Amino acid sequence: MPLWDNARWIAITLVVIGHGILPLIGEDDAAYSVYLFIYSFHVAVFVTVSGYFAKSGPPNARALRLILTDIVLPYVIFETIWTVIRWALGGAFELDYTTASWTLWFLIALAVWRIVLPYLVLLRYPLLIAIAISIGAGYTETIDSTLALSRTFGMLPFFVFGWQLRQWQLTNRWLDLPVGVVWRWRAGAIALFAAVLLVMPAAIEMWRELRLRRFMLYDESYQAIGYDEPWSGLIRLVLLLLAMLLAVAFLIVMPRRAHWFTRFGGATMYIYLLHTFVLFPFRETGLLAGAQPFWVLPAMMLLCVGISVVLSLRPVRRLFRPLVEPRARWLLRPDPATATGTIVLPPEALPPTPATPPDAPQPPKGPGSGA
Repeated sequence: MPLWDNARWIAITLVVIGHGILPLIGEDDAAYSVYLFIYSFHVAVFVTVSGYFAKSGPPNARALRLILTDIVLPYVIFETIWTVIRWALGGAFELDYTTASWTLWFLIALAVWRIVLPYLVLLRYPLLIAIAISIGAGYTETIDSTLALSRTFGMLPFFVFGWQLRQWQLTNRWLDLPVGVVWRWRAGAIALFAAVLLVMPAAIEMWRELRLRRFMLYDESYQAIGYDEPWSGLIRLVLLLLAMLLAVAFLIVMPRRAHWFTRFGGATMYIYLLHTFVLFPFRETGLLAGAQPFWVLPAMMLLCVGISVVLSLRPVRRLFRPLVEPRARWLLRPDPATATGTIVLPPEALPPTPATPPDAPQPPKGPGSGA
């Protein structure tokens, strides 16, 4: 469906832009304003879209295989690569798969969300429960970046929200609306984005003082950010609700028909996992440290769009497919029974069949049984 492919690619491009301008936000208020604007909704959109297409049925063998091949193995591969890179640059060789490097937290969180969703939706109010989990997780420091637990719990509502949107079947209703009605909704969505974009630079010093950026990352407890008041969770609640509203506004603004970038929507995981290698020098070398000329911000944004386009191209995807989409045939058992979604135990693992008691009623004999 073009709508979702458009949303995927533009959302992941915003992710790249956010990472690209990160070195500028310390000295440049304009860069910090753009950064806060993007982070107010772009991760929420990315997670919401993932939740929209998540399966909420009982987990079967095929679903578990997909989690293994699409999430777990790429995480192990890219975490190993980043460990080697840090070692090659003079760091210690510490292969720690419990601490995700840079953007790899999303793979851990996605695996957990997919596993948890079928059980969570059995409850009466899964979205409200997910919001309560997110807010409650911020009150304890025992939930930290280990296995990306802080972000997994913190952003769980966005994933459940995406699943909830599909249950409401809003997409079909949206696609059936006439153009005139669509543009009225889009005008409201654009006005909302404009208001958020104007608020960011208008109160930029206040946002710095409130440490708003750290709240938007969902990777720390409130106390670690500097808030130990009982009402600290209200800040996360406001950000969650605002991000969900902006995610819906984002989907409303998205084109409903195919465009030149629609075909890039299937390459989001390639962009997500590979763009960090391109931006790594800007992050680590200090090339963008300190005050920069005014043109650096728009130049970095254009560069990030170009990176997203290049990493979406078919030759790039073909080259890096063994890393991003490993088939792992050598690892998975070639049992055709597992392809049907049923895990078949070997005969020796099956419980013994109880013997029929002597006095048990016997089945009636058919007419051709010789009775």
